[in-house]
Amino acid sequence: MAALRSGLLSLRDLLATAWPILLVSMLGFVVAYQFVEPAPPRQLTLTTGGESGAYYLFGKRYAEILARNGVALEVKTSAGSYENLDRIGRGEADAALVQGGIPAPGTGGDESSPSSLGSVAYEPVWVFYRGERTFDKLHQLAGLKIAVGAEGSGVRGLALQLLSANEMATDSKRLLPLAGLKAAEALQQGGIDAAFIIAAPEAPVVQVLLRSPGVRVMSFSQADAYTRRFPFLSKIVLPHGVIDLVRDNPPQDTVLLATTANLIVSDSLHPALASLLLQAMGEVHGKSGFFQAAGEFPAYKDHSFELSEDARRHYKSGPPFLQRYLPFWVAVLAERMFVMLLPFFALLLPLLKVAPAVYTWRVRRKIFRCYGDLKFLENDIRQHYEPAQHLGYLERLDRIEEEAKRRNIPLAFTDLLYTLREHINFVRQRLRHLETAHSERAG
Repeated sequence: MAALRSGLLSLRDLLATAWPILLVSMLGFVVAYQFVEPAPPRQLTLTTGGESGAYYLFGKRYAEILARNGVALEVKTSAGSYENLDRIGRGEADAALVQGGIPAPGTGGDESSPSSLGSVAYEPVWVFYRGERTFDKLHQLAGLKIAVGAEGSGVRGLALQLLSANEMATDSKRLLPLAGLKAAEALQQGGIDAAFIIAAPEAPVVQVLLRSPGVRVMSFSQADAYTRRFPFLSKIVLPHGVIDLVRDNPPQDTVLLATTANLIVSDSLHPALASLLLQAMGEVHGKSGFFQAAGEFPAYKDHSFELSEDARRHYKSGPPFLQRYLPFWVAVLAERMFVMLLPFFALLLPLLKVAPAVYTWRVRRKIFRCYGDLKFLENDIRQHYEPAQHLGYLERLDRIEEEAKRRNIPLAFTDLLYTLREHINFVRQRLRHLETAHSERAG
């Protein structure tokens, strides 16, 4: 029973010491929680382009990769890059594939404007035309009927920029809103004289036109000048004979301009999902291609949109450390718990170091109170001993001793209690000596 009682006393003192430490640590935990990102959603929306376009195919490949990590990606078709940006602005999509050169909405320091995760591929700008005459400059197309893409499409936006730079009227009735295979059909049948196409070399519309009799592709003799005036454009070369070695198509190296396909995201996109999208971009676009070297994409090539901080860290250091070795949701949980628990342990560990000293002080304080009363009594006896108050002195000593007996002291500290009782007896003996001395003087 004595051991049980002592154990309970020790537990009570321990709890009394621990609760302030736990309270301070929990306050640190609560404060840290305010700065922790909420858990990422399990569904994203990506707006791309038409079902027959490369953007839609990219989106489907992203969806497969994200599905492996427990995130559902809804891929929406659209009329083009401008509609994709409108959807981002209205909050109808979390991410969008956008053609390079499309101006960012809300430019001028708007903190809520969308940002870029980087470019994912080159998009050659093909200018196909009919006739025997060789064209290598856009202004040579003046007065011809030209397909410049559907209203609201990125193709149309870029075509009008390039034509305007060549002092060609962009409101001309000769600029027709035809795109894709419809533009190719009109060019083959002679309904138009030229067509702007932005698509990969493997795209059906490009393959059809490259193999169409009487249809040529413009080789830009001023390509370097365009890349200076339009930083989002790059100069690329379609090698001699790469389309068809037997038929020697194209018959010479063809210099093309290229924009880029860029993944634009809402400013509210969760950082963990941005990291997951960046990893998907690397898996889909990191290999060598028709115009790109292995590892060239993804990269920040089009500066029309500010690069997001998540992408900046990814390009500098790669994926977050835990996501390299753990499943996505396990890594996300561990990262969130680390942020929440770091301040908790940063406060708890130093406090635990002082806890033993605090606990010892709490136990010894019970004895020190009795020592204070004993010291006061001893000073009173030594300086102002009155024989008539001898019994009063003894009663005060008895009360101090009784108080010491009632102190709840753990077994580990009982030596303090016995030492106190020895000191009480020392003062009691001192009283006896004073009483004897006084009696001898009185006798």
